[in-house]
Amino acid sequence: MKVIPIQQAAAPVTAADPACRPAPGEALLDRRGRSVRDLRISVTDRCNFRCVYCMPREVFGEDYAFLPRRELLSFEEITRVARLFVARGVRKIRITGGEPLLRKDVDRLIGMLAALDGVEITLTTNGVLLPKLARRLRDAGLHRVTVSLDALDDALFRRMNDADYPVAKVLEGIEAAKIAGLGPIKVNMVVKRGTNDADIEPMAAHFRHSGHILRFIEFMDVGASNGWKMDEVLPSREVIDRIDRLFPLEPIDPNYEGEVAERWRYRDGSGEIGVISSVTQAFCSTCTRIRLSTEGKLYTCLFAQQGHDLRTLLRGDAADDAIDAAIAGVWLAREDRYSEIRTADTAALRKIEMSYIGG
Repeated sequence: MKVIPIQQAAAPVTAADPACRPAPGEALLDRRGRSVRDLRISVTDRCNFRCVYCMPREVFGEDYAFLPRRELLSFEEITRVARLFVARGVRKIRITGGEPLLRKDVDRLIGMLAALDGVEITLTTNGVLLPKLARRLRDAGLHRVTVSLDALDDALFRRMNDADYPVAKVLEGIEAAKIAGLGPIKVNMVVKRGTNDADIEPMAAHFRHSGHILRFIEFMDVGASNGWKMDEVLPSREVIDRIDRLFPLEPIDPNYEGEVAERWRYRDGSGEIGVISSVTQAFCSTCTRIRLSTEGKLYTCLFAQQGHDLRTLLRGDAADDAIDAAIAGVWLAREDRYSEIRTADTAALRKIEMSYIGG
């Protein structure tokens, strides 16, 4: 029996009241005064990993019904939406998945997006395809990559990715990205208490002096299939304390307003790390992100229950002004602050899967 994908119905997108909507090209502010600066674009719902906190195999098994290709936004449709967002103030575009390097000819999309003025193009990947694609991505205009790596212990890493990929494959990908000039490379570790927290110190030791930025992410209640429990969350404060005992740290200022990672550097000058604490230290008040899903829905929060359909407009011969009005309407109505109001009840809600809209 086929398993039906976990997808929420999309809300219809309507234009904001023209009398209240900023003119085309002007910045947008949501109901909490936050501007839209970061657009995250999922280009595929497929992945070659089955990470236990994102796409557990018991849900995303052999019979899982992934989106047919005709339902995915084309590169031209993605670029059209991105161009309108850039006109509204977006300055960073991140390509996500699933695993975005599984999308055929993704470097062509990178080239199309890189032609937009004043925007940084980044990509998040599990890294195993970077040895083959890193140079093509850099030549197309990609600026940086973020690579997911949840453990250095090989047996543990294979259990967590549940696809028998060794750590060495990811490390090869990181090295390929470095050689291609896709740095500074960020390495993300999702920390689950009792699962991989023993690898915190080994990860810190490995990436000191590397020039890469290691970031530790609290295990989050994204989606409805990762079995999230609060007692599996290791607070970022404990991560910092543990590393500081071995390699003394000091805090440093954010790179930009709204940066989600709290930054720390080693006092001996051997590099920096970051922690992302959306469970224990909510940063909703400065969140500037919006997400475009694989098949054209806008999500105003990682923990959203409902998206807003743009694909119907894109494929219905709507003019740019109509699509811009729809985008403005979604952002102007935005008031998300999930991490500030998280409770056991909200954590149990059926939310969109992280693999569907990226991290």
